[in-house]
Amino acid sequence: MRSSLSLSGILLGLLALSAVGCDADSGMDEVTPDPNRDYPALKTLAVHPVGVAIQAVHLSSTERTTVIKKVFNSITAEWEMKMNPISVGPGSYNWSGADALVDFAEENGMQVHGHTLVWHQTTPSWMENFGGDDEAFEEAVKEYMMTVIARYKGRVVSWDVINEAFDDERGELRNSVFRQRMGDDYIARLFRYAREADPDLLLFYNDYGLTWSLPKRRAVMRMLDDFQERGIPIDGVGLQMHMAWDGPPLEEITETIDEVVKRGLKLHLSELDVRINTDGNLQSWNEERGNIQKERVKELVAAFNRIPEEQRFAITLWGLRDPDTWLIDFYDRPEWPLLFDARLLPKPAYYGFVEALQEAQ
Repeated sequence: MRSSLSLSGILLGLLALSAVGCDADSGMDEVTPDPNRDYPALKTLAVHPVGVAIQAVHLSSTERTTVIKKVFNSITAEWEMKMNPISVGPGSYNWSGADALVDFAEENGMQVHGHTLVWHQTTPSWMENFGGDDEAFEEAVKEYMMTVIARYKGRVVSWDVINEAFDDERGELRNSVFRQRMGDDYIARLFRYAREADPDLLLFYNDYGLTWSLPKRRAVMRMLDDFQERGIPIDGVGLQMHMAWDGPPLEEITETIDEVVKRGLKLHLSELDVRINTDGNLQSWNEERGNIQKERVKELVAAFNRIPEEQRFAITLWGLRDPDTWLIDFYDRPEWPLLFDARLLPKPAYYGFVEALQEAQ
């Protein structure tokens, strides 16, 4: 696992590449999946939502949407609901991608988890270079949040209010423009603004590395305790599950899950993918590591199923099929981290997910 680079999903310049995918890495040709193919749908086995992160461009692919509609009942925007693609200038918005994804979800009876209202890596340039004073800067952030939440009120059930606010090594607040302009207590104010915009919205803090970075985990848990003591509204935590075939250990995962659960918050196992090519030596699918990947998915889902049902918000895969993964571009190497292969056929990891759900019934 990487401890110094952000593992949040999509990095700005890589999205277009990952949206198209790279089937050459798989050694397989695309085929149109049969919606009646004999594999069980995760959404019919789980008592909690099972989601997938997609981009609006994926909606033009009947092959993808057929599988998405069969298997999942929750979606997250991989890119289009972040600040940079929506906010094209002060008071100016681009809703096309986000609207398309929300419309698709409504048409197919799926919930939408909003990702993310604030993230330092997708801050629009006009906000990074804001010329007004700090009070005006905060008002601009608030206006953006209120506008976005209002547009999707009643249509988006939850939002990651902020993403990855703490660093890995020392668990300190990142020195983002939001911290510089709004002060150290800015996260609490962001949550208050979100609650003001929609009292019924579920509000999440989302981050990676809480399993393997003890300083970051402790910092986030201190924040949660502080919020609960002060009455700052927060409903849940998103644990980004960017995993690998060889780590982090299940014990570290369950310890982190328990930390969230004992605080009475909802848990979102967000951004799930499991790398098998961590050493960069693989040029094609490896069956042995694929079977380990299956067991990793199975043990993670089993750990989630052991927590109280009312605290199980969702499990979300960070991509549909292997060639679409952001990890190929991020690490510049082949990778096969998801539940479906290039032909949109379920992999062993898919059946690990199925087995864990069946054993929980």
